[in-house]
Amino acid sequence: MDLADLRIFRAVAREGGVTRASEKLHRVQSNVTTRVRQLEQDLGVALFIRKGKRLHLAPAGQILLDYADRMLDLAQEARDAVQDAKPRGPFRLGSMESTAAVRLPPILSDYHRRFPQVKLELRTGNPQQLATALLAGEIDAAFATEPIVDGPFEKIPAFLEELVLVSPPDQRSVALRDAPQTVLAFETGCPHRKRLEDWFARQDAMPDRIIEMSSYHAMLGCIAAGMGISLMPRTVLDTFPESRRLGLHALPPGHDRAWTLLFWRKGARSPKIDALVELLKAAPPAQKAGAKVSRVRHPAGSRRSAPRAS
Repeated sequence: MDLADLRIFRAVAREGGVTRASEKLHRVQSNVTTRVRQLEQDLGVALFIRKGKRLHLAPAGQILLDYADRMLDLAQEARDAVQDAKPRGPFRLGSMESTAAVRLPPILSDYHRRFPQVKLELRTGNPQQLATALLAGEIDAAFATEPIVDGPFEKIPAFLEELVLVSPPDQRSVALRDAPQTVLAFETGCPHRKRLEDWFARQDAMPDRIIEMSSYHAMLGCIAAGMGISLMPRTVLDTFPESRRLGLHALPPGHDRAWTLLFWRKGARSPKIDALVELLKAAPPAQKAGAKVSRVRHPAGSRRSAPRAS
């Protein structure tokens, strides 16, 4: 059974016979008759009761006609959707947790208001997980912190984040030469964890231990309780009500900024992605660049001047 068979069957049912159906479909009568008989043979039931030149739907034909209407209408809807440049249908986005929590709410709210026919879906993960999901066709586009490999993906810069080291409020230094450090971080694959590990490596040291956690708010609560330190985008602190109980330490210039990129599989750009790209380009500067770090301490070896936004 294919759509052409269903289209012929529906025409015969509605026109009440082969002659009028063949005229409507611009087919020869023998072809219409043959296709109807083949469909009946395929299904193993009679679809019509034949009385002279008139054809009346049999009980099985009545059932099939309802399904035929729905399938043919859905097929036309699918054709219209893929040929229409207007965003519509499901849009599966991936994002790092910090971006989903802080950056995306105003962007996705605006997107939903402008394109109500798009059904937004969001899943979180680290860049490796999101890239794998993109290549597997599980999501359509994703937000993740650089670097993102060029080969299989297209990408644009979305948000510039300022990164800070976060410690308990009374901790004057996060340098390992001053005291062993416990690091609170996401699982391996998180780019902020990698940057913090690289920062320690530049001191020829490694943290005392790494505790893996599943959310930034859990990390911040543990940091406020004196359990360890972490590295994260400055904007995450704006969502934490007890931020006054935290100490901030600036990273050296050149290591204190990171772009969050929007990326998608090469050759798979769609009207839905185009619409999101345009919203990102039109976003106010405050949504694109990380806030300036204020009242932060500077780890040993870093410059004393406050970092400037790029």
